[in-house]
This record gives sequence, structure tokens and C-alpha cells, in this order.
Amino acid sequence: FLCLTICIGCGSFVFSLFVSPLQCELGWSRGEIMVGFTIFWVMMGVASPLFGRVLDRHGARRAIPMGAIVMGLGFLVVSVMDSLLLFYLGYVLVGVGAAGIGPVPTSAIVSNWFRKKRGTAVGITSAGIGAGGFIMAPIVGYLLGAFDWRTAYLSMAVIVWVSIIPLSLLLVRTRPEDVGLHPDGALEAEDTHRTGVGNGVVWGFSLRQAAATLPFWLIAVSYLLGNFSSMGGLQAQVPNLNDIGFPTATAAAALGAIGFGSGVGKVFFGWLCDRMQPRLASAIGLTLQCAAVLILLQLRSDSPAALIWAYALLMGFGAGSWLPTMSMLVSGSFGLAFYGSVFGVVNLAQSVGTAVGPLVAGVMYDTMGTYRWAFMLFAALYAIAIPAVLLVRRPKVRTPA
Repeated sequence: FLCLTICIGCGSFVFSLFVSPLQCELGWSRGEIMVGFTIFWVMMGVASPLFGRVLDRHGARRAIPMGAIVMGLGFLVVSVMDSLLLFYLGYVLVGVGAAGIGPVPTSAIVSNWFRKKRGTAVGITSAGIGAGGFIMAPIVGYLLGAFDWRTAYLSMAVIVWVSIIPLSLLLVRTRPEDVGLHPDGALEAEDTHRTGVGNGVVWGFSLRQAAATLPFWLIAVSYLLGNFSSMGGLQAQVPNLNDIGFPTATAAAALGAIGFGSGVGKVFFGWLCDRMQPRLASAIGLTLQCAAVLILLQLRSDSPAALIWAYALLMGFGAGSWLPTMSMLVSGSFGLAFYGSVFGVVNLAQSVGTAVGPLVAGVMYDTMGTYRWAFMLFAALYAIAIPAVLLVRRPKVRTPA
């Protein structure tokens, strides 16, 4: 939970709060600034399969501290930079480091420790993402108002190092078997074919086997398009509300509301995955996000504040579905033996979508002077992502090696 709060809160949720300060002081366009956000998610995605392999072979106690060190260094570079090149370099480091403390190791650890209520456990852990927005947006907003953007970036470097490294070294164990235990606190390992865990043996598709199935690609495409749209809208929200005429304080509060809704949504959708097929839970989350984008298209300068909160809570709650449902789809479809590698590649797909969505929105704004057409594109992509995930079926189960 803490890893995801820091990883996504510092790396993603607060990024849009820096758009106006960087634009005013350094004279960069919004499109140029959003390239940094794109770099963050692309590098996080590219590094995810690599950290997934480290996780499968060496465990999370090596991956997480290494990721925290690199992520903090990235924020340190950005805090002292004065050129686009250094800005982009800093976010390369931030993205690579985030892969080591983000969804791949956290979901793998929880999936290994829990079986009977795995969805709920993953959902509670995933709520750290929403907490990142709920907690970090006001903190960074305060730092930007009381000091400046350089101090805010430096503070995030310190937060990453102090909050993640000591606790991960002291507390993290990748699997219950590492300390002589079994999932759910069972006294002995349960049947392998029924649970995926038995007598210390974990079954699962290798990355090559998983990539040869249609469900793997349906999952990847659905989360690529869904996160393209949700993060594109999220990062365009603050400057869009500013352009319409709403104050930055209102935009930041809406950002915090999205974070709150996302946190609640992750717990809810994790719980829901224990009670229905994860593909159906994912489709519900994507539908809520699409509805939020349609509300965003209706916002005008004289729109009531209630419409902003309706958008923020719907988007946050719906966006909360992605990590618990994606984790449950991967573990349920392909097992846990190579979860880090398989989930890492799926996470690469969603990270590419998350990275490119805001960039496309920024470029479309620079070209057309409005975010309206970008929001319409996002709504259309949801119409593809929803049926794609509904078509997912579990591949034929492989027997343990």
C-alpha cells in the first residue's frame, strides 16, 4: 500500500500540478512538458518486465529498495534541472525506479500470500494508488504555493527514500514459503491443481506460453486503451478546468477527489473480483470511466460545481478498477509461477497507454486550442476496451512442471 502510494502519488498523480509552474518559469509548451509524463510511464512499462524477472528469480527485497533509490535520484535531477533534456532524463530515472516499487512487485507479493480473498487483498493494497492522489496532491499543492516547484521535487525525492527503503528491507517477504508459512495462514499447502499452490510448487504459464494465447492479448489491449483514456483525461483535467475558468484550488481539489474515489474503487473492485469474474468487474470499471469522460465534455464556465464532483468521483471510482482486475485476470488466467514476467509485460501495455494518452491530449490541445476532441477520442477508445475485456476466457490450465 505504501509503495503504491509513493510510486503513483509522486510519479503520476501530481504531475499535472507542475504544468503551469514549469510553463510560466521555463516557457515550455504543455506538449513539451507532457513528454516527461509520457517518459515516466514508458520507462515504468519498459522496466516492468525486467523487474518482473528479477522478482521471479531473486524476490522483492532486492527489487523494491533498488527501485526506490533510482526513483529518488530522478526527482533529485528534476529539482535542479533547467533544460528539457535534464527534465526528460530525470523522468527516465523516476519511471525506471517506479517499476521497482510499483504494481509488479506489490501485486506479486499479495497474490503469493493470499488465495481465498486474493481480490480483496489486492484491492486493499491497490488503494495505495488512490491514496497517492488523495495525500500527495494536497501536499505538493501546498509546497508549490508556499515554496516553488524545485522544493516540491526535492521533497518528493526525500519522501521516496525515507518511506520505502527502510521498511522494504525490514518487512518484505515475497512468498509465505520464504518464512515457512502458506497462503492464507494455512497449516499446510493446499491442492496444487485447485489453488495453484501445493507442496512448495507453484504452477503457471511461462511468458512465452501466455503470449501465445488470445486472452493475453485481449487483456493487454483492453488495459492499454482504458489507461490511455483515463490517464489522458486525468492529466488534462487541471489545465482544462483552468482554461474554462475554474481556479487552481478547485482543480486540485477535484484531483484529490479522483484520488479518493480511486482508493475506494480499488478496494471495491478487488472485493468484487472475489464475487464475480474479473473480466466483468473490469468492464464495469471501464463503463464508469467512459461516463465520467462524457460528463467532462459537458463542463462549461457556468457549470455547477456538483458536475465537477460527479465527474471526479465517477472517474476515480471507475479508474480504481484497473490494478485489482488486471492482477486477478493475470493470476487467474496464467498462474503464479511466472507472474512477475507475465504481469510485467501486461503492465508494459497499460503503461504505454497511460504514457501516450496525456501526450496525445497535450499535442491535440497545442494544435486545436481545446481538449474537447481529445475527450471524444477517449470515449471512443472505451467503446473498444470494454468488449475486448469481456471476450477474455481462461486458457486451458497447464499442469505444474
